[in-house]
Formats: sequence, structure tokens, C-alpha cells
Amino acid sequence: MRTISILGATGSIGASTLDLIRRNRDAWRVVALTANGNAAELARLAREFGVEMAVVADETRLPELREALAGSGIAAAGGVEGLCAAAAAGADMTVAAIVGCAGLAPTMAAIEQGKTVALANKEALVSAGDVMMAAVERYGATLLPLDSEHNAIFQCLGANAPTDVRRITLTASGGPFRTWTQEQLDAATPAQAVKHPNWDMGAKISVDSATMFNKGLELIEAWHLFPVGLDRLSIVVHPQSVVHSLVEYRDGSSLAQLGPSDMRVPIASCLAWPQRMDTPMPSLDLAALAELTFFAPDEVRFPATRLAREAAQAGGAAPAVLNAANEIAVAAFLAGQIRFTRIAANVERVLAAGVPSAPSSLDDVLAIDHEARLRARALLEQA
Repeated sequence: MRTISILGATGSIGASTLDLIRRNRDAWRVVALTANGNAAELARLAREFGVEMAVVADETRLPELREALAGSGIAAAGGVEGLCAAAAAGADMTVAAIVGCAGLAPTMAAIEQGKTVALANKEALVSAGDVMMAAVERYGATLLPLDSEHNAIFQCLGANAPTDVRRITLTASGGPFRTWTQEQLDAATPAQAVKHPNWDMGAKISVDSATMFNKGLELIEAWHLFPVGLDRLSIVVHPQSVVHSLVEYRDGSSLAQLGPSDMRVPIASCLAWPQRMDTPMPSLDLAALAELTFFAPDEVRFPATRLAREAAQAGGAAPAVLNAANEIAVAAFLAGQIRFTRIAANVERVLAAGVPSAPSSLDDVLAIDHEARLRARALLEQA
């Protein structure tokens, strides 16, 4: 029996992971679970799985969590220190699925244990890629990509050398606004933006999919995870979300990973790696699908992928600034403060205002993130 801790247990990734564990109770013992603010659901899950520790990021919800866990023997904690304690609980595998830069410190704490980290937190590598990857090497940790696209690339690469790779292509659904005109995009509402056509995700990542920032962030992630060079990474729009990514080799062969639009598939790949495990997913019926289509990204209507590539090319702190500015802009859009098309425009303005020197530590990354958020908010107020 292996042990596992799940950072972000009440989100979509956490829920899918726990569903697979329920189906394989003899294979896993859950050590720690964390949530942002849903203390009641966290307590329910902690009791169900008999964990040692439950942590709520929002410390104002800690009394509620403690009350819900009274008499269970389960330790309750809150805040960043609690999250890092859960990440350092010594589990064989830690699933890092906390959304945003709030997941940076816990992810680093998990890496420092020198065990296996299944990474679903995009911001960890976007904002702190060089720092995180150096820590992976220093502590001898195993980093497994849990995002569907990066997990697909990981599977297609296998034991092949990066020098054998001609191109890696990440697929993007195009989101709910793929066919919308510029005028329609200007009038898009938050309710429309969060209705992803294929995936069931949280509000922030759904908006990122609608803007294509999600794919831009994934491009930067892939740049860190798979050292083939930025010029060998590309994006193609694939509305059906069946082909999750492709790897083309120097001999002309292209390997693609196909599967349903369900995160339990890449999660199962990580849980069982280097082997395989059963999932409840039905077999892929290609005849029923009938056709798979692919389109080049439109970086005029959706400039996010261009901005992400430019940030990666600039290197240093630019990706961290890009991520912070995007988080502020998405929050403003969801709150009804700015139009949908202002998200990318505001990110570009923040980047154009200047980027600090490259971070050398996690503290540097967090400081850069903080300053970028202040600048992004200031620009929003000036508009």
C-alpha cells in the first residue's frame, strides 16, 4: 500500500483523484488532504479516508474544520504553514492541485521531500520554473505531469531522448468562444466564459481556456518539463479534445495520446506510473466520433498564446509577471469590472511596464508575483 497526500482535495482534480482511490482502496492510504475554504466538505472527506491531517488554506475557516473533525483524531491546521506541513507529511506521492500562486510554497515543500509529486498546479512551473526544476534535481524528486496535455506528452515521449524530438504539439479545445467574432468577444459575459464545451473545470481555469491563456501557460510549462527548446513547441486547436497532445520524432513519426475528456485518465496514469491501472472510463469509439478536426490558433482574436511565448522567450521574471497579471485580470472579469477582451490587453500592458530581474529563490518569485499584482491592479484602476 502506497501513501498519498492531495493538495486541493475539494477541487475537480482532487475529486477525480479521490474517486480513483475509492475504487482502489487496497492500493492507497491517504495521509493528508487540503482545501481552500470548504471546511465542511474537507472534513467529510478526511473522515471518509481516515487521514492524519486536514488543512484549510483560509484560516478563518479553521474553527469550523476543527469542530467538524472533533473526536476523529484527525489533526486540523490552516494557512500557508498548514498547507506546507501537509505537503511535507512524507507521503509516497503528493498531488499538487492548488490553483494559482497559492500553490507555490506547498508544491516546493512536496518537492523537498524527494519523493513523487503529481503536478497539476500550472503556476508552479510558469512562475517559478527554473527554481522548481532546480529543486527537483537537488532533492531527487520525481515530477509527474498531471495536466492532460503534459501527461499526454510524457506518455508519448516514453524513454525516447529529447534529441530525437522534432516537435511537440499541445492541443487546445479553443474554449467556448472559438468561433466568436471580435464584437461577440467584446460582449462576452463571465457566465458564458465558464461554460467549457468539453471539460468540467473551475471558474478561473475555464476563463483561461476561453482566452487561450491556459494554453499559453501550458506552453511555458512544457518548455520547463520537456527540454527540446521553445522553437520546437507548438499549439494546435482541436475542438473535440480527444487528441491531448502529440510528439513528432526526427524520423517523421508522430505519436499522439487519445482519450476521453476526463481528468481521471491522466490522473490514473500518474497514480499507476510506471504501470497502468483500471479506470471506469469507456473505450474510445472512433467510429462514433466520426471526425477529428484541427486548426491553427488565431492570435489576433486570442493573443494570449503570443504573449506567453514572448514571456518565455524573454525568460527571467517575465512568465511570473504574465501569470500574476492574468490572475488579476481574470478576477476582475469574473467580478464584472472589465470586458473579456481586456484580460489579454491588461496582461500585455503589465508586461510592457517592465519586468524585474530573474528570481533565484521561491521568495524572489513570491516578491515578483506580489509586485506584479500591485501593478496590474493599479493599471485596472487607471483604465
